[in-house]
Amino acid sequence: MSDKGLKIGMDGKRAVANNTGLGNYSRYAVNILSAAYPGSEFVLYAPDDTDNERLRPLLARDNVSLCVPALKPAWSVRKAFWRTFDLPLDLSRDNIDLYHGLSNELPLTVKGVCPTVVTIHDIIYRRFPADYGAIDRRLYDYKYSRSARMASRVIAISERTAADLVADYGIDPAKIDVVYQGVDPVFSLDITTADRQRVRQKYGLPECFIISVGTVSPRKNQLLALQGLARLPQPVQLVVVGRLSGDYGRRFREAVAALGLSQRVKCLTDVPMADLPALYSCARVASYTSRYEGFGLPVVEALSCGTPVVACTGSCLEEAGGEGAVYVHPDDAVAYAEAAARLIDDTVAHDTVAGRGRRHIRRFSAENFARSTMASYRKAIIDFMS
Repeated sequence: MSDKGLKIGMDGKRAVANNTGLGNYSRYAVNILSAAYPGSEFVLYAPDDTDNERLRPLLARDNVSLCVPALKPAWSVRKAFWRTFDLPLDLSRDNIDLYHGLSNELPLTVKGVCPTVVTIHDIIYRRFPADYGAIDRRLYDYKYSRSARMASRVIAISERTAADLVADYGIDPAKIDVVYQGVDPVFSLDITTADRQRVRQKYGLPECFIISVGTVSPRKNQLLALQGLARLPQPVQLVVVGRLSGDYGRRFREAVAALGLSQRVKCLTDVPMADLPALYSCARVASYTSRYEGFGLPVVEALSCGTPVVACTGSCLEEAGGEGAVYVHPDDAVAYAEAAARLIDDTVAHDTVAGRGRRHIRRFSAENFARSTMASYRKAIIDFMS
């Protein structure tokens, strides 16, 4: 790939401070774009310079740097003020050609300073308001809708998110670019028998299990997997990779006990990214029972490892999984159990669905992400100049 040497500013807050969804997306974007376009410079602007082992290798590249303001006093409110209002002064000082808000928002005063692109991941707070505090909902509604309207271009991570932006915020479809996120490069590495044996021993994995990756929460709907597991034969177990917290975490534990599944459910937390591919590969089936997502990256991760998925209808998971998943209603435990049983017991069905999944996820390649994102940058610059 080639480029004309753009100097691109990026919102680096999540890349520095967050090791889950938005942080992973931010580091993925920096990683893929800086590798694909070595002639361009990528400057991350963040209120903190906290050392992050996942970001460290990217900052070692010649065309990636981190810019942190010297804030006095460096209180949290001062950092938030800088990110919302003062950051455009730094963009102007540094002669940034384009600024990319990687996590749903742009500085309020950036309009007119330089071309802008904002990635909107979802507007789930409008679909599931009970999962968010009233103040957070109002703040997100204001900041994210304003950013989408103000941006030169909007990147939506799925067709579902693009449609939601048009329906809820009246964003012109002509200025939205759907750019699918690919998976972390670790999922492109070969998974050996030794890798699988290592994680089996490390985590004490059962012989036959369903894997569910994601924070246990009402929207993620992991109770469906428990209800489905109770209908499956005794040897089948469930391995949950994610935090259990709050009221839903308590309800999940109570359901495990009430359904007599204490010996059939294993919960893992703080699992390194490097172990996830082998964990997926050891599983017979992956489970993603979310009621609503902006995209559903764990579906693509599982398919990258050759593991078919049982997922739920109602949002965008069909985009993520294509024919590599079987889809059930988020409240239908019987259908969930039937789908899982078929993929576990029928080797032909398992391998057929897994093969279709591998073909489907080719559209989520790093090359497509880099090319499509840079195309959005070019259009933003043209739009800004016209």
